[in-house]
Amino acid sequence: MPHSVLTRRAVPYPENAATVFASLASTPWSFFLDSSATASPQGRYSMLVTAPRRRLWQEAGRLWIVDEDGPARRSALSLWEALRESMTRLPDAASLPAELPFAGGALGYLAYDFGLAGQGIPPPPAPSLPEAAFGIYDTTLLVDHHGRKAWLCAPEDRMVQALAEWQPRLACRKVYPHDPFFQVRGPVRQIWSRSEYAAAFARVYAYIQAGDCYQVNLAQPFVASYAGSPWSLYQRLRTVNPAPFSAYLSLPQGAVLSFSPERLLQVQKDRLQVRPIKGTRPRLKDRQDDQQMAQALLASPKDRAENLMIVDLLRNDLGRVAATGSVQVPQLCALESYAHVHHLVSVVEARLASGQDALSALEACFPGGSITGAPKRRAMEIIAELEAGARGLYCGSIGYLDQRGGLDMNIAIRSMTAVRGDLRFWAGGGIVADSDPDAEYQETLDKVAVFHRELAALAGEG
Repeated sequence: MPHSVLTRRAVPYPENAATVFASLASTPWSFFLDSSATASPQGRYSMLVTAPRRRLWQEAGRLWIVDEDGPARRSALSLWEALRESMTRLPDAASLPAELPFAGGALGYLAYDFGLAGQGIPPPPAPSLPEAAFGIYDTTLLVDHHGRKAWLCAPEDRMVQALAEWQPRLACRKVYPHDPFFQVRGPVRQIWSRSEYAAAFARVYAYIQAGDCYQVNLAQPFVASYAGSPWSLYQRLRTVNPAPFSAYLSLPQGAVLSFSPERLLQVQKDRLQVRPIKGTRPRLKDRQDDQQMAQALLASPKDRAENLMIVDLLRNDLGRVAATGSVQVPQLCALESYAHVHHLVSVVEARLASGQDALSALEACFPGGSITGAPKRRAMEIIAELEAGARGLYCGSIGYLDQRGGLDMNIAIRSMTAVRGDLRFWAGGGIVADSDPDAEYQETLDKVAVFHRELAALAGEG
């Protein structure tokens, strides 16, 4: 990959970044990190990329690398080593403003199951998507929703070509309606019956009573059949369920649709931040009832206790890579309200220790404690025993690594995969000593109620 200088060019601000990405949605390795909840402080930037200079993915513990149009080759490197090595191949970004979050680097995801090996847990049967997949990009459309600005970043010697490729996409103002060729075929199927969920809940409760763990995030899967392009579904869902950490990833095997409200980890220079969510209530149509629901969540000792457990776990995770004494909690159990749910959100911050980098921090934090439980390893062992299958992308992480050392990764909750005619999504909740099985079961349904409603409507059931 030739070395050159990365430059940027101001381009018109797209009112709807999805219309810019639409022509790329069926092209493998085209990724859209979509801050569709633009009013959120976390929803400032969107990033659109295609045609990576390098592709990396891991399947069954084996890492594969493809440069440009070359052959796939097996690599003996770990994913972390390969990502670090890939950053050295990118054009120099020293001339770009430091405040731009991305100046070339890696975009992609880690599936939840990628984190099992680090905890000594045997992998589940092969999931439908790779355990990890990242493209290495030197050309990016970067959209600043708060400043209402946009830039094309590209190598200096390729800027003219890049502008010629992106300007027609930027000129597109067409709002893409529902694709008549996209169909949801039949109802959403619940893989677990209510009695099966209750039995799994009872096992978790027994482990907690025995002192094995304090909290376990138990999740149940749902599946529906589809035909056509899932991009049509993504556009519909991002409209009714905007979120600051949304994403659409087009992969050779299928697509990833994420509407996540939760950040796993952000690294800016030497500053680390995690934003765990624990505590959920549904939004209600009546304003007064909705406010009462939010206040009930704020006043709930159980939800606060859940949140505190995960804050302590994440303080320990960050402590593995943080400068001594730098870990702090500037926000504890604050209310954040989204289109369909209220959440309790805390913030844990730290300063990166000398000799550590963004990937060290990601390795220390992955998978996120809010979607495993505490202590993390034992909770993950129990999840593997009771869920008895791959979570795949669910509770993994989607985001980017900037070549200058920055990083921002979500937790892939409120997310689904579209692979070989199956739409698959999950919903879970943290079980603690005073959890009620009926309330926990209902919480899982509340979290993905918008998926159920919209898929039912598309199947002609609504």
